[in-house]
Amino acid sequence: MKTLAHTLVATLLFSAAAVAHANDPKATISDLDARLAKIGAPKLEGTDVVGGKTVPAIFFGERKINNNYDVVDAIRKAHQATATVFVKDGEEFVRVSTNVLTPEGKRGVGTQLARNAAYAAVSKGQQFCGPIDVLGTAFDACYNPIKDGSGQIIGVSYIGHKK
Repeated sequence: MKTLAHTLVATLLFSAAAVAHANDPKATISDLDARLAKIGAPKLEGTDVVGGKTVPAIFFGERKINNNYDVVDAIRKAHQATATVFVKDGEEFVRVSTNVLTPEGKRGVGTQLARNAAYAAVSKGQQFCGPIDVLGTAFDACYNPIKDGSGQIIGVSYIGHKK
């Protein structure tokens, strides 16, 4: 009986640790960034229409990320998290790949990163992790600047766990 009790306790502790890690924003953003890096180096090349707006096209290696949802959807499946890749367009960061849905139930592509603490941090080339509102919903989130080979900020990666 003791063995069964120990096994149950160990299973519960392991499950709790797995859930805690699964909802760790820093672990999730690391996974998103690793998946993108595995595809190739980030770069801007040409333009593309996203959500009715013409914006720079962001690539990782030879794969264009604009209007491509395989990586962000894999993050949702693996971590039950929202994920987005933004491209820098002038002074704004525009969602070009996301699993974040608008109130109408459509992907929020073409929308801009709000001028908030995350915007301020990534604009300076720094990570931001903390509570944030994304299109009206509260999340524990992380944002990382995406830099090209010359060190220029060309976009932002984001993940969020709903509060």
